[in-house]
Amino acid sequence: MHISRRETVNSYIQSKGQVTIKELEKMFPEVSTMTIRRDLVQREHDGFIVRVRGGAKSIDSLTNIREDAYSSRLTENIEGKTIIAKKAVKYVETGRAIYMDSGTTTMCLANTLPDDKFSIFTSGPNIALEILKHHKPSVTILGGQINRDNVSVSGISALNYIKNINIDIAIMATSGFSLENGFTAGSFSDCELKRAAMGKANKTIMLMDTVKIGKDMPFTFATLEDIDVLICDEELPNEVKTAADKYGVELV
Repeated sequence: MHISRRETVNSYIQSKGQVTIKELEKMFPEVSTMTIRRDLVQREHDGFIVRVRGGAKSIDSLTNIREDAYSSRLTENIEGKTIIAKKAVKYVETGRAIYMDSGTTTMCLANTLPDDKFSIFTSGPNIALEILKHHKPSVTILGGQINRDNVSVSGISALNYIKNINIDIAIMATSGFSLENGFTAGSFSDCELKRAAMGKANKTIMLMDTVKIGKDMPFTFATLEDIDVLICDEELPNEVKTAADKYGVELV
């Protein structure tokens, strides 16, 4: 009988996406709450669901949420990101050690790169896979924990790897920018890795679509003073251009 009940529970969760313990208690008044919890433990063990506080969710529902979070950023201002990528291609030179930051704008750059003998390091697994569609580039991916929200590796392993490599040009991306707080990121671990990569680079190029201006994220990883080139999709506000000129930043 319990097998049939567990199959019914699983089918209900898969169709609805999630369920609460209270819902299951109403569906199966003849069994105890402890029995229902054991059913959920078994379904989780079988790989169909993930238990959450007060109930459970289907694996598919969690996957779709994560994919949508990244996909929405990938398709946001795609025209602007494409413009930036086309401008940035000339800075990815053969014979140099190039670091490519993770992010949807750098992903557009990866899509734009020609098949040439580039030497690229990246914190983005998706960026590495995109570049490997070509035959000539060499690609090295940093080790570390993968952030599902931005498809980036970070953490102590990635930081240690950065310490042991030489970077000629770092091509970076940002989640937000303001004159008050500089270039900002959403997580501390990503912020640390960005700082480390820029610290090892002889030249830093920032890719930023103008929708990021005036948007501040929690952690600052750089200011205009820390970069050499700023590539944007549209003309920048006068106050940003003035500040960039003050620090000798090339605007593209």
